[in-house]
Amino acid sequence: MSPDDEQDRWIAPPDGQIMGHPKALWMLFSAEFWERFCFYGMRAILGPYVAVTFFAHLGDQADAQASLTYGGYTAMVYMTGILGGYVADRVLGYQRSIMLGGAMMAVGMFMLLAPDLTTFLLGLGVIVVGNGLFKPNVSSMVGKLYAPGDVRRDSAFTVFYMGINAGAFFAPIVCGTVIGAVFGFKWGFFTAGIGMLLGMLVFQLLKAWLGRVGTAPAGKTGFSPFVRVIGGYALLLAPTYFLLSHSDWLGYLLLVMMAGLVAYFVYSGSRADKVQLQRYIAMLILFAANSAFWAMFEQAGSSLNFFARDYVNLDLGFGEVNFTIFQSANAIFIVTLAPVFAAMWPKLDKIGLNPSIPRKFALGLLGVAVGFYALVFAIEFMQDDAGKVPAMMLLLCYLIHTMGEICLSPIGLSMVTKLAKPREVGLAMGGWFLSVAMGNYTAGLIAAVAAGGGEGAGETAGSIAQYGDVFNQLFLTGIVFAAAFFVVSPLVNRLMHGVK
Repeated sequence: MSPDDEQDRWIAPPDGQIMGHPKALWMLFSAEFWERFCFYGMRAILGPYVAVTFFAHLGDQADAQASLTYGGYTAMVYMTGILGGYVADRVLGYQRSIMLGGAMMAVGMFMLLAPDLTTFLLGLGVIVVGNGLFKPNVSSMVGKLYAPGDVRRDSAFTVFYMGINAGAFFAPIVCGTVIGAVFGFKWGFFTAGIGMLLGMLVFQLLKAWLGRVGTAPAGKTGFSPFVRVIGGYALLLAPTYFLLSHSDWLGYLLLVMMAGLVAYFVYSGSRADKVQLQRYIAMLILFAANSAFWAMFEQAGSSLNFFARDYVNLDLGFGEVNFTIFQSANAIFIVTLAPVFAAMWPKLDKIGLNPSIPRKFALGLLGVAVGFYALVFAIEFMQDDAGKVPAMMLLLCYLIHTMGEICLSPIGLSMVTKLAKPREVGLAMGGWFLSVAMGNYTAGLIAAVAAGGGEGAGETAGSIAQYGDVFNQLFLTGIVFAAAFFVVSPLVNRLMHGVK
């Protein structure tokens, strides 16, 4: 049997279930909870901290420059997933890739306490390369717990997605609103790093629940492959630092990587059969919709974060809150609504009304578009004497965005594991996160216009009117994307050849 055939075989996890799912799902849920606590804890404070600490001398352009740094970082966090997927598939295996990635993320998080920009950007670089090993591979392992055709897979990803968002809910409150606001935002980074260490501890202590799922490929056991991977990733730090410092080069690199990814999957599909080729084409079309979604949705940590700080009434009736608390809104809405949607899809399926995967993507794009209109309306009609809008309207925006996200993101994670060849699941998951990276990079460019004004902008840099103009453009653009995807959904569904 060839190595590829060996890798294509499904390996069952050890016996034992919790609430109808393998025990390992709940271990991955817990590990991902703490990793997302780390990620979203630092994400909630990253843009404002960078603006004040490193770019205050730029005046009204400080927020714009911080938005570019934020967009570059969040793009690279997801961009490196494609390499991490390859390393897990072909070199280290998933279990060792996750542990190495987690260790690197913790080290990078503690480096963010440094007072100089160079060390800070190097710390972001270490987090970037570590996340590329951790994030796509823990998601891929969820899919590997279930045999092909197991109907529990979609609900497993919904459970897993709730773990992500449970961590994302507590992180901004602990790292930003409590620790950061009281002791300084840099100690929020420290707290996020402790969260990552807890995630690694959970994974290591309960690793036996995985059994042979995600172990090293044949011939790749031992310490030597581990050392080579560490050396390779150390070499990546220099270009990563450069790209974090030069966001325009990062944009070109993302385009080149996506072009290479498209070429690879078309080639790989054509070597298999017509069905696999068309499934890969469908997957790539969904990647494009995913990029468009995240370009709009990921304003949450940048332009919407600055907007909350400057133009939202933070007095909620029981005293004024720190603006970072709104970074938890999406997560609590996910935790609340995800079970509702998870239960709704099967019921709709029984009566023949369950939207296809492409239609769910279109609904996601529609949701993120309509969410921005809530803020456009508030800016136009609901400003108080101080020029601020009610917090409830920002929460409404996040609520509608969340409904769109539930239609797209967990469905997309499951879709990748179904459309890809078994031995290319890690690479395909890396491609999914590369499409997220492209969206995040574009989000940074959009946020820079909203926060600082762009070339030809008609409003004062960072003014509420400027935010209103950009949010209105996002609303209109999102409506166009959603309508277009509704139209092409039947074609994409046919290309998927029965995958649901």
